[in-house]
Amino acid sequence: MPSLNISFTDDELAAVRAAAGEVDVSLRTFAHDAVVAAASRHKQAVADAARLVAERSAELNRRLA
Repeated sequence: MPSLNISFTDDELAAVRAAAGEVDVSLRTFAHDAVVAAASRHKQAVADAARLVAERSAELNRRLA
């Protein structure tokens, strides 16, 4: 399975470790879930932006056709 090495400052790593501990998961699981969730949010934001552009330009596109 592919893996990814991520560098953190000491303070960042301490914060991530603390957050993982608060939800009682391993650091690896916490980091994995956070990255996957961020990718999902990004994909949704792009889709939302595309939908908004399409909605706002629909009338102009009709007039130009």
